[in-house]
Amino acid sequence: MIRKVKVENGWVKGLPAADPRITSYKGIPYAAPPVGENRWRAPQPCPDWAGEREAYAFSPIPMQAPISADPKNLYDREWHVDKEIPMSEDCLYLNVWAPADGRKDMPVFVWYFGGGLQVGYSAEMEFDGERIARRGIVVVTVNYRVNSFGFLCHPEITREAPDAPGNFGFLDQQAATRWVKRNIAAFGGDPNNITIGGQSAGGMSVCAQLTCRENAGLFQRAIIQSGAFVPPYPFEFGLCNDLKDAEEAGRKFFDFLGVKSLAEARQIDAVTLRNRTLEWDGKFGWGRTFGEAVDGQFSRRRSQQWFLDPDRLPVPILMGHTGNEFTACPPVRDEAELRAFAKRFGENEQAFLSCFPAPVTEESIRRDGEVCSIRFAVQAADRVIAKSETPTPIYYYMFNGELPGWDHPGAFHSSDLWFFFETLAKCWRPFTGRHYDLARQMCDYWCNFIKSGDPNGQTIHGESLPAWPAYDAANPVRMEFTDTARPAPCPETKLETILLDKYFEGGRDA
Repeated sequence: MIRKVKVENGWVKGLPAADPRITSYKGIPYAAPPVGENRWRAPQPCPDWAGEREAYAFSPIPMQAPISADPKNLYDREWHVDKEIPMSEDCLYLNVWAPADGRKDMPVFVWYFGGGLQVGYSAEMEFDGERIARRGIVVVTVNYRVNSFGFLCHPEITREAPDAPGNFGFLDQQAATRWVKRNIAAFGGDPNNITIGGQSAGGMSVCAQLTCRENAGLFQRAIIQSGAFVPPYPFEFGLCNDLKDAEEAGRKFFDFLGVKSLAEARQIDAVTLRNRTLEWDGKFGWGRTFGEAVDGQFSRRRSQQWFLDPDRLPVPILMGHTGNEFTACPPVRDEAELRAFAKRFGENEQAFLSCFPAPVTEESIRRDGEVCSIRFAVQAADRVIAKSETPTPIYYYMFNGELPGWDHPGAFHSSDLWFFFETLAKCWRPFTGRHYDLARQMCDYWCNFIKSGDPNGQTIHGESLPAWPAYDAANPVRMEFTDTARPAPCPETKLETILLDKYFEGGRDA
């Protein structure tokens, strides 16, 4: 079995996974430590090392809010269970799971974690790549910088490096994927058959990578889980500024830190900077956290508008959402406010109002006007991509599986991660056979897509999967994962059609 490989910076030694036919390599550096002068710089080349590097343990996680491991908190209870997990500014490492039998030219899956670009890490237990690797895929999970460490902008940073003035977390992901392109053959992977994927902010990161024209040829398909949003109403999800606004926020942050220069800010120790970032967030709220900026270099368009970019990478996409996340409704409370809001729809004013039958109340407005912003993104993307010169398929899904447990959480944001990674055995929940069957199906679909750009085909045991057609507005179908996988019609509602027409009115966003 292969347990040792040579990459561009030296030899790395892995360990057998739970299944000894798979080798795991944890904590491989893909860039120089982003500390000192490298803080708030694009990732720099990784130095070579002598001898054999033991890739036996995950690297420290990126600097972020301390892990509370509070069992009263859903996400802590679910997977952030270790409050002692090491954390460091030196965090640019990746992990690889690969079949150890010497196969070559296997498909490759590169995964970006979620967490609002503020928290998260590749060592989360649900991201174990072993089950995917058992299907003949090389799996790579990537650490990248988050919050102020990964997304601060400042006029001095721009003057120092105008070609990389921000979005350092996205640049980390890009650098890691380029490392994969250069090195993955050593693990048996095919550098010309790479799929990138992510969930939540990781999915948003995939959208950002799709709009970076320098990524042409870097990957061949993309998976966007709960990470592509379009505002069906005048409603913005996520954080994105233009560079000037982001620089101004950075200037105010330096004032908050009490520093006069970039050099002085780089001298602040990482824990102090982390804690001051959390104070800044607490003082100003979520809207002042550090995130994506349209910097004119890596990012030339908001990631959530990826499908509107004529230079987007034309690759097959698998995307969807869970049954209980990211819904929006009209920002009104009563009938009078609804009628005033309806005027912005012009000739469709009455058609819009007809979607809200009497009696109109605050409760009925929420019920009748609720639209999933991710479903809306699928519909909007299809309108554009289907008419493009290089139309590529979108495979749309909804996960609505039941998660057992005393908390009865429903299909909450991120709940699908246990299933498509097929890591249910790591979870505390009392899953039974049908849950494992569903997870196996989901993992089979995802792996088929990673291999070929089409989720259809056979299970790991050679059985045929239910057909999953590409999304088509003329006959829209999505794959629904509930107690099992089944394709289901999902026609556009009258309200969604009105909102989509408004979104594209004049060729711009609503």
